[in-house]
Amino acid sequence: MSDLSELARRRGFFFQANEAYGGVSGFYTYGPEGAALKRNVEESWRDRFVTREGNMEIDSPTVTPEPVFLASGHLDGFDDMLVECAECGESHRADHVVEDNTDIEDAETYPTEKVEDIIAEHDLVCPSCGAPLAGQPVEEFNLMFETSIGPGSGQPGYLRPETAQGMFTEFPRLKEYARNQLPFGVAQIGAGYRNEISPRNALLRAREFTMAELEYFVDPEGDGPDLDRVADVELPLYDADAQQSEGEEYVHLTPQEALDEGLVGGEWVAYFLARSKAWFERVGVDMERFRFRQHLPGELAHYAADCWDAEAEVDGDWVELEGVASRTDYDLSKHADHADDNFTVFKQYDEPKTVERATVDPDMAYLGPEFGGDAAAVADALEALAERDRAAFDGDEVTVEVDGEAYAVPTEKTGFSVEEVTESGRHIVPHVVEPAFGVGRAVYTVLAHSYEADEVDGEERDVLRLPAEVAPTTVGVFPLMDKDDMGDTARDLAADLREAGLSVTYDDSGNIGRRYRRQDEVGTPYCVTVDYDTLEDGTVTLRDRDTTEQTRVAADDLTELLPALRDGETTFADL
Repeated sequence: MSDLSELARRRGFFFQANEAYGGVSGFYTYGPEGAALKRNVEESWRDRFVTREGNMEIDSPTVTPEPVFLASGHLDGFDDMLVECAECGESHRADHVVEDNTDIEDAETYPTEKVEDIIAEHDLVCPSCGAPLAGQPVEEFNLMFETSIGPGSGQPGYLRPETAQGMFTEFPRLKEYARNQLPFGVAQIGAGYRNEISPRNALLRAREFTMAELEYFVDPEGDGPDLDRVADVELPLYDADAQQSEGEEYVHLTPQEALDEGLVGGEWVAYFLARSKAWFERVGVDMERFRFRQHLPGELAHYAADCWDAEAEVDGDWVELEGVASRTDYDLSKHADHADDNFTVFKQYDEPKTVERATVDPDMAYLGPEFGGDAAAVADALEALAERDRAAFDGDEVTVEVDGEAYAVPTEKTGFSVEEVTESGRHIVPHVVEPAFGVGRAVYTVLAHSYEADEVDGEERDVLRLPAEVAPTTVGVFPLMDKDDMGDTARDLAADLREAGLSVTYDDSGNIGRRYRRQDEVGTPYCVTVDYDTLEDGTVTLRDRDTTEQTRVAADDLTELLPALRDGETTFADL
């Protein structure tokens, strides 16, 4: 970890932001190499989850008004557990204190009272000063950054903790762009903010980060995906039962096998697990250090019915890279309740259908005097109950709940009846399957898994074996020496390659071996050297980073050859 952090800082991948002012934990600047790597990872994600899947992409604001998060539940449930040291005043994530100092691996699934008890039972101490934490309260801490929109405090807002809500709140308009046809997907890549109690491990737990999220809207009664398209993908699954039996027995199943065995609770979840695994492998995550772990019941977010985390092993710990969650109709239903718009899709039948429909026609002359200002809400609750549970009207009295309070209504006052109606279609509240990626976490993991030290010609070298598609620079161009026209020829070649759209670096300082090492260290997959033969016959030396093999090729062929190598259309061994 320290070698990677040192490399990241020295070679310009990432470093703490605002260091001139002391820096603040949890905020990082991507340097020139890191920004290029991050951009390439994002483009690869866009290619897979937007272009190739036929989804649409939007870009919504990062500041969100409070009512959105009131509806989504983030104001009430987007919390981590906080414990504060009475001695030094430092705040810590209570579940991390427990997990780092006991055998417990899933403390975040426990209620705060139990975590308090565990801290006391194990005599856990403050990680900063060593003072006892027993007896200190463990409290829920909301992770959202609050702000004020405009002058004064009349319109509170929050920096978004996820990009997802921007896609849910715009659903009434986005469904029109999809011609009201399910399924369809909306994607977004952008910044998210979480006021982490204890940011740590560089990009792995930051307070400002980039997310790449896809919200895939489906008809819960509609057709699923074509799993034959991902039939060749084996999923390394670590399900909840295996975790709770304190084992680490992974199973390797295809998406269809995972469905057949009941491990994965939905075809679309299985499909996106497969697409995700293939994408992580494409950008350089080591599949020998990769798994999907199912959330335990107490670990699930307030909006999720099921969730699998894509995790990678980094420096001995498993790191979450992505969550593939079944959010059911939670989000759209909540926004339908709170917002003034239609969050359903009307699905027309092939032919009209005659169906029985339960309805109510409440006697408001009774409800008004009986329930006062709550009468209208009681009437709405009766209508909703009739739609979902006709049997509730079998007795002499019907009970409904409004804002947590029960209201009993004589059945004869509800106007309950069942009628035959002819319908041309039905209104659907789509269910949502969400693959949500942490871009910074993916970038960090790709760096960690690509970083190696080996020996070349008796000399140690550090090398980043990044896939050519995501490497910050595709090719380094060098003159053997900057004399006898070799320098000008190399500079002209670099300019031609840049004009062809390639990412190119030019270097004429130091000996050729040192220049190779510099490019190996930042993951440049190919290097081109202009030498005396180039001046005679127009050929150059092309070197492969991973094997260090070299071959002669025509300089004029490089504008086609290098993209073909980068895109996997040919290999160095074929040259």
